[in-house]
Amino acid sequence: MKNVRWGIIGAGDVCEKKSGPAFYKIAHSSLEAVMRRDEVKAKDFAIRHNVKKYYADANELINDPEVDAIYVATPPQSHKEYTIMSLKAGKPVYVEKPMAMNYSECIEMLEASKNSGQKLFAAYYRRALPYFLKVKEFLGAQAIGKIFSIDVKYLRPASEADKDIDTQPWRVKKNIAGDGYFFDMAPHTLDILDFLLGEITEAKGFSQNLGGFYEVADTVSATIKFKSGIIGTGLWCFVSPPQSEEDSVTIIGSEGYIRFNTFAFKPILLANKEGETFYDTPQPEHIQQPLIQTIVDELRGTGICPSTGISGARTSKVMDWIVGK
Repeated sequence: MKNVRWGIIGAGDVCEKKSGPAFYKIAHSSLEAVMRRDEVKAKDFAIRHNVKKYYADANELINDPEVDAIYVATPPQSHKEYTIMSLKAGKPVYVEKPMAMNYSECIEMLEASKNSGQKLFAAYYRRALPYFLKVKEFLGAQAIGKIFSIDVKYLRPASEADKDIDTQPWRVKKNIAGDGYFFDMAPHTLDILDFLLGEITEAKGFSQNLGGFYEVADTVSATIKFKSGIIGTGLWCFVSPPQSEEDSVTIIGSEGYIRFNTFAFKPILLANKEGETFYDTPQPEHIQQPLIQTIVDELRGTGICPSTGISGARTSKVMDWIVGK
């Protein structure tokens, strides 16, 4: 492609700042059409973002001849359906995370990509952010020696909305999002570990609902093993008291450790024989823009995107292992 003309299916909150503006701010990229089932909201988004077309029917957007590529930004329940529809229509797809409701659906999406000859990308945008590229730089330079293990902790309190069945977000609805906040938040960490340390080949875990606010698990623990032999542990709890709130990933090596966050973007801590040093990195205004740039580059034949359907499916497989699917 010389220029990439995008259409968005599911132009909701994520598209307002995190991703949507990137499609029309990147060179050789434009946002031609958006779709929401609520036509009034679709029109409102289109007007505010200067998008000339809006739809209430995904099929109409997918088959719009002025749309070259599709961004699927709906909840996970419809990722597979819209992705396969778009691929069969001859259009590459950028799909939100998690890539699908489970690994089995990911395989179907990969098959559709292969059969159609169209590219499939997953929205694990941390792979292109300066923050995590800095961590990768330290690992490549063996700043902490040989890597032995990793430790992940993500603890946060339940929100007031979580506690009321009438206000609970779709992320805790099993039929819409899978297995709750773990499937929404943990894949970002598991995917960036795949990017930094290589493929995870084994994972086991326990998942429980301890708070009793909703049906799906609110606490998950895991042990993981990488292809390289590195082992690690993880704990995710979405009903922790505020005093225990934590967002940390620690990579431990023979000569020190690196500690960083998945979500908070606090300065990276490098601790080794030289001492403790903190490193800060700027975050882009639109956090998905660096990854979307790599997708545009790949579709134009001038670069490679680091987050593919294949890598995205690996993360879904690990999550399924952890919750015993």
